[in-house]
Amino acid sequence: MNRKSGFVALLGRPNVGKSTLMNRILGAKVAIVTPKPQTTRDRIAGIYTEDRGQIVFLDSPGIHKPHRALNAFMVRTAQRIGEESDIVAHLVDDREAGRGGEDALVRGVLSSLSVPRLLVVNKTDRMGAAAAEARRADLAKERFYAESFLVSAVKGDGVDAFLSALFRMLPEGPAYYPEEDLTDLPMRFIAKEVIREKLFRELEEELPYSVAVLIGEYKEEPGKGLVRIRAEVCVERESQKGIVIGKGGGILKKVGTAARLELEKETGCRVYLELFVKVVKEWSRDKNMLRRLGYESG
Repeated sequence: MNRKSGFVALLGRPNVGKSTLMNRILGAKVAIVTPKPQTTRDRIAGIYTEDRGQIVFLDSPGIHKPHRALNAFMVRTAQRIGEESDIVAHLVDDREAGRGGEDALVRGVLSSLSVPRLLVVNKTDRMGAAAAEARRADLAKERFYAESFLVSAVKGDGVDAFLSALFRMLPEGPAYYPEEDLTDLPMRFIAKEVIREKLFRELEEELPYSVAVLIGEYKEEPGKGLVRIRAEVCVERESQKGIVIGKGGGILKKVGTAARLELEKETGCRVYLELFVKVVKEWSRDKNMLRRLGYESG
């Protein structure tokens, strides 16, 4: 059997389950996941390899109306991911409200792409079979999409059918990565994302969107089975600094412990993690600071 290979973009509005679907397909956590929208800020590659070939899934930031330089970067990243791909999957869920708002923005991005578009209705476990099928039929009737699918990223329903269609549609070709690889991301980047995920889960309301993580040091000491990580948690205002630290340092300690334990599983080594909180005024609106944080703003 000739093996297939290619890149598949996962696009959609914020919090429709793109990261959860990719993690489900890979059988491993590559992209961070939180209940809050706009968690993903970068291009996250997940590499799925089996007998039929290799698919490189590209998770993307949710497409939304940008109001800061950071948000504009996220939307540009999503569009670029679509342009890099062989197939684009548009994820929707039970919160989609017809063709207005953010859904219209997503369709606008999709309409500019020349590759096949697939509709993936996610969270069918929450919607129920009849409602999910009605959503699929309504959105698919205009022939905007080559094919459409019903899935539950949480439970795994419908994922095999989605994968089979991708392998059928992708071209024949060699694997882009060694078959044991799950991502092309360096551990330094993964460390940043793990810390940011724990912050998103601990912090309330809008504060997570004012938080960024900068890895100052990532040093492996193989002889000791140790990884040393020093990270700065950047907030935009002095008042936010105390909230992130928490009473008696409680929140920062909780974040640090959760991140350290996960990173020890990721690296297979002991991890010594130092976290510091730093005020960088209006960093999410500052293009120069965004570059320093790794968010290219050009």
